[in-house]
Amino acid sequence: MISRCAIFLCISLAIPTHTQARMSDVICDDSTRMIKTLKETRGAKRQGMGLRDPETMLEVWVTVRNGDWVIVQNYANGTSCIVAMGEHWEGSLTNPA
Repeated sequence: MISRCAIFLCISLAIPTHTQARMSDVICDDSTRMIKTLKETRGAKRQGMGLRDPETMLEVWVTVRNGDWVIVQNYANGTSCIVAMGEHWEGSLTNPA
């Protein structure tokens, strides 16, 4: 009986689980390094930006080859954080309905 429980426990721990990302999982870095990583490693290009408040700017970065997108929040102190990311980015439509 104990060996069955041990086997079940080992199998249960080996199966990956999917959990939602928490805000504690946000990736932050120096703004210069963040931009370099997005451009050189991911091949992303900034598609837009806007002020959130006087101290914070949001940017949307998109990797055109695969449609991945990232929203980066930049702070006045020189720190940037990835606050959202996803897939299947679609640029603006030329003739929306």
